Amino acid sequence: MILAEAGVLFLGFILCLSGVNGGETRICALKGSTVDLHCSHQHLTSSSKWFTVLLNGSKYVQSELSVDGKRVTYNMSEEKNPTLTINDLRESDANTYCCMKTTDSPGNCSLSNITLQVVAELQVKVIPATEGQTVTLMCSSSCPLTEKPAAYIWYKNREFLYEDWSPWCQELLSSEEAVTYSCAVKGYEDLRAPEVSVGSITETCFSVTYAKGRMCSSRKTSVDEPCSITYPRELHVLRTNYTSDNVTLTCNTTCKLFDPQTAYMRCRNTSRNYKIQQCLTHNNSTYRFSCAVKGHKYLQSAEVCVQGTKCRIKNYVSRRICALEGSSVNITSEYSHPDNMKPEFKCWSKKWRKDKVEVEELIEAAGRVEYQDNMKNQHILTINNLKKNDSGGYTFRFHKDHKKWTQSDLPGVFLIVTELRVKMSPSAVVTEGQRVTLTCSTSCPLTDNTNYIWYLNSRPLTPRENQNKHLILDPVSREDAGSYSCAVKTNKDISSAPKTLTVQSITGTWTPAAAGVSAALLVLILLTVFWCVR
Repeated sequence: MILAEAGVLFLGFILCLSGVNGGETRICALKGSTVDLHCSHQHLTSSSKWFTVLLNGSKYVQSELSVDGKRVTYNMSEEKNPTLTINDLRESDANTYCCMKTTDSPGNCSLSNITLQVVAELQVKVIPATEGQTVTLMCSSSCPLTEKPAAYIWYKNREFLYEDWSPWCQELLSSEEAVTYSCAVKGYEDLRAPEVSVGSITETCFSVTYAKGRMCSSRKTSVDEPCSITYPRELHVLRTNYTSDNVTLTCNTTCKLFDPQTAYMRCRNTSRNYKIQQCLTHNNSTYRFSCAVKGHKYLQSAEVCVQGTKCRIKNYVSRRICALEGSSVNITSEYSHPDNMKPEFKCWSKKWRKDKVEVEELIEAAGRVEYQDNMKNQHILTINNLKKNDSGGYTFRFHKDHKKWTQSDLPGVFLIVTELRVKMSPSAVVTEGQRVTLTCSTSCPLTDNTNYIWYLNSRPLTPRENQNKHLILDPVSREDAGSYSCAVKTNKDISSAPKTLTVQSITGTWTPAAAGVSAALLVLILLTVFWCVR
């Protein structure tokens, strides 16, 4: 994948599998899909069976799984890999499963089991840009899907918008119209996310209206009823209520319309999440603290520490980065540490999906990957000639040695690598006199300020100074027919694939080829007339 293609060496090997702990494996699948659960028991016989497992107090209770030979089947042959297959997944199938001999102790099931999670509903998450009216939409599931989706499909006002491999979508909001968005996974279009609409976006807040769904359940309303939630654009951890021994840390925002009950603090350290708005800690505490919005982990504050520079803290300049395929990107972390704990080991890890399992690996500076550590308390990961499979979650790590690292709960930076595409609205075949909008589209909002260049038949359009991602032809004429492509001004060598605009007139279709034929006929007619006159 990213590192193998670049010839990059790993400092470490695959250390963590998402949800894998000992013999326990987690599988996340969409409602209506099919899953295969593979038995890991070492001494199977034809009398082995599948069970569901429930922890009742301190005891494990197992129940033999009933099969119907159609929706739920399993094969326990000693010659083949024993597999439990569940078709047309239902919410009730969410459970913990294991296979074992009927004579085994129930405790053995707890040592080697599979937890199945069923996603009954997708959710559109809204993340505003730092400034302006642009938002990022994310097609989210309640757990990371084990089977990588073939594609995500986006809908605008219930109409098909576009299809892309990335779960991210970029939209520029307009105050002139009410717009709703939804998404689905290709092949499971019936399991479409509830519609959302983005209301006002101010310097401090933004509001989202959900048609229904689990986001509304957090507002103490029915999941079938609409609800509106106001979110802050930024969160901060403030030190309040000092005493001689303790200090209270509070999750704070400048968004006055934000309900503080929908925020929570990460108390003691970032790996333990307590659903409260304040933390009480000792004045000498060296733990790290941060806060986030419930159900919206992408809206979180920077880490803080009561002891300041006496703590090990790391933050990131940008937590979401969108970059063009073929370009270069800098991912920057700012960190601090006690003077007596200078880190000897500084590295980045990447969390990504490999063979249907989410893994996290350490990466080394080699090939396309560079490390920059010449600035005080700032470490930069540079990836050149970006490829699509460079997309993933990146986390900066610094320790006394390379052995002391564990899997991150949430990556520090999410990188999405996108290509440029030309989209034509209302379609690529139009009638002369219509209004046509061409869009230089990406699957996520480009992080850097972007200037665009448009090309018609490989020649740049003029004037070039005021061009943006939208090229409007109003009214479109026969001369506008041709092959269009777009590029980003800072990366002129990175351009989209060409796309042909066909303009139809009353007498027929007008394309560059048709224009050439018509011109030839005109010349032939003129020559004929000239010859006849002579």
